[in-house]
Amino acid sequence: MSTPELAVEAVDLGKTYGKGAKAVHALAALSFAVRPGIVFGLLGPNGAGKSTTVRILTTLARPDRGRATVHGIDVGRHPDRVRPLIGYVSQKPGFDPVATGCENLVLQGRVHGASARQARLRAAELLERFDLTAAGRRLAGSWSGGMQRKLDVAMGLMHRPRVLFLDEPTTGLDPQARQELWAEIARLARQDGLTVLLTTHYLEEADHLAAQLVIVDAGRVVAAGTPDQLKSALGGDTIRVGLVRQPDADRARVAIATVHGVGTVVAEGGALHTRVRNGAAVLPAALTALDAAGVELASVSVARPSLDDVYLHHAGRSFREADRLGTGPQVVSL
Repeated sequence: MSTPELAVEAVDLGKTYGKGAKAVHALAALSFAVRPGIVFGLLGPNGAGKSTTVRILTTLARPDRGRATVHGIDVGRHPDRVRPLIGYVSQKPGFDPVATGCENLVLQGRVHGASARQARLRAAELLERFDLTAAGRRLAGSWSGGMQRKLDVAMGLMHRPRVLFLDEPTTGLDPQARQELWAEIARLARQDGLTVLLTTHYLEEADHLAAQLVIVDAGRVVAAGTPDQLKSALGGDTIRVGLVRQPDADRARVAIATVHGVGTVVAEGGALHTRVRNGAAVLPAALTALDAAGVELASVSVARPSLDDVYLHHAGRSFREADRLGTGPQVVSL
């Protein structure tokens, strides 16, 4: 039996910027494989190496080590054969704000070799699909942020690629616009059979959209699987405690850490969280310990593990804290 062709494969990708004392690692032996026809999530905080990975996979950068393929074609050796197979939507807008939505799409089609008629027909099809037909003759610079982001995605689809790369597609969008774009991304895989590789630092986005995902930290894959698999593998519960006074965090952490069954306690701003085997059994003792320490609570919750807990388990820190600080590239030890 032959092995099904992978849509995307990265094997031991490495990328270093600079030399000598200022050299930094952006990627270090990063590997993953993407099945065709799914939304695949590359989840990580700012600075984790997600955009560098996508730039390599879309032929915009070359790795120093390792290899990558798109539908079996080596990205480094045959970039000209890979480019017709892929669409790429970067973090920054790719449309011309002083051209209409229709003109942007037609130009994109012409760049990819379509005739004028083919480009106009495809543009009209995509404007309708993304509910942009009424705005199609208006300058794209006058559109709302959500509409502009839909236009960027539509431009990436003009030449009917087999793999669409979306780099942080919903950053800066309001909740309604984000939900609308989520729905369309899901349809691209479910109805069209398109492979979508999505980079994101939104935990909810990865959980909602990705059939498979890898979690990246400091240029390495630290966990891989479906969102449910990753969360279920942790087992147990997460106790989260909100504090009335943030300066009480250290005292609260010491108090709760003495309770039997409590593991590592992480303080983050005005809250603490810890994973335990049985939240219902441990919570009463934890509350008693906090009360005895004179810690006033604003909120308490017990929940099954989240992707934030998965990241904490594998990377040793909370996702929100890593995203706030940025993981950044690693300095090379000399």
